[in-house]
Amino acid sequence: MSTETTKTQKVFRILLGSLMTLAGVGHLTFQRDEFQAQVPNWLPTEPAFIDFVVLASGVVEILFGLSMIFLVRHKVKVGLALALFYVLIFPGNISQYTNGIDAFGLDTDGKRFIRLFFQPVLILWALWSTGALKSLLKKGTK
Repeated sequence: MSTETTKTQKVFRILLGSLMTLAGVGHLTFQRDEFQAQVPNWLPTEPAFIDFVVLASGVVEILFGLSMIFLVRHKVKVGLALALFYVLIFPGNISQYTNGIDAFGLDTDGKRFIRLFFQPVLILWALWSTGALKSLLKKGTK
């Protein structure tokens, strides 16, 4: 399930992969506290569980980042999986907004609200840069 992509798409795929890898490293190290604040409060609130969620999602983000960069033959599948991951973590962004949680410089309701609109951008970025969007549209017309 591979499809040809342009040089621009390749650059954006590698950029997104790099950002995902950096975010994953941040989960494990320098932004760990910030990511802990993102864990929705409808999940168990024990500090050990919250830390596990942050560490596990960091590992997943690193794997997605590296996959976006290096698993070129599987880029469509990786793009689909990453888009799904972005959908699955969106409740954390909603929780940050609805509960007024300060993290990553998002210290007002307005900033937290605006951030909600970036999740669809990330989803489309993952799908477009990997050729997954083209693949999905092609299947939809058959």
